[in-house]
Amino acid sequence: MSYQDILYEVADRIATITLNRPDRMNAWTPVMEREVRTAMQQAATDGDVRVIVLTGAGRGFCAGADMQVLQTIDPADVRRAADLPPFDMNRRADWQTRYAFYPSIDKPIIGMLNGATAGIGLVHALYCDVRFAADSAVFTTAFARRGLIAEHGISWMLPRIVGHANALDLLLSARRVSADEALRMGMVNRLYPADQLCEQTYAYARDLADNVAPKSMQVIKRQLYEVPFQTLAEATIEANREMAISLASDDFKEGVASFVEKRPPRFSNV
Repeated sequence: MSYQDILYEVADRIATITLNRPDRMNAWTPVMEREVRTAMQQAATDGDVRVIVLTGAGRGFCAGADMQVLQTIDPADVRRAADLPPFDMNRRADWQTRYAFYPSIDKPIIGMLNGATAGIGLVHALYCDVRFAADSAVFTTAFARRGLIAEHGISWMLPRIVGHANALDLLLSARRVSADEALRMGMVNRLYPADQLCEQTYAYARDLADNVAPKSMQVIKRQLYEVPFQTLAEATIEANREMAISLASDDFKEGVASFVEKRPPRFSNV
């Protein structure tokens, strides 16, 4: 299908979703919102896709909401947008809200943050499972400096990634954070020189796609996003149940065989 504000392509079992308004630093629009959601659904249901990469065109990842759109926004439109149907009816309600559907996608999502990541752009980056950034990238929550509050679940997600104190600092001050500081506080997993970011990100994505069982990634991702709602006993019981299933699977046999035979694994799609 064709898109207006994003690009979508699949290669080497990796789906790439690119925010594509480089002249506006990929500022977020209602059109982009609908298209990202549709593209994520497309990648989630494509049996040939094992990994998803979310990035931005040009010099930035996403500079936040488009200010021209914000100037004319109707609060009633915001409420209507929040009433979208669930992304996946089988997942908990926590992952059914407007932007919090990323954890319900059973494939790893890598945020390739090539530049400025602000406001709603930072929200989407935080919902990615792994974040790689250019060493020139800059981050800001932005909301408080626009007279807004901590939007779209960032008050829940950010402390779990950078810790309570860091989250309060970033949300209250809405200050600019360098890539180095973002790495130190755990906001991003890795930094690369801007000219190496794409190469390194896709090397990681291809390793996942080629050498890791899709079913294992699916279950592990679900386990980690369920943990905040579980006790240790509940998480352990669930892990023991999934372990028994995995030990009886063809993927486990293939994983052992490929290791013994010193060859690439041939795991089944989910």
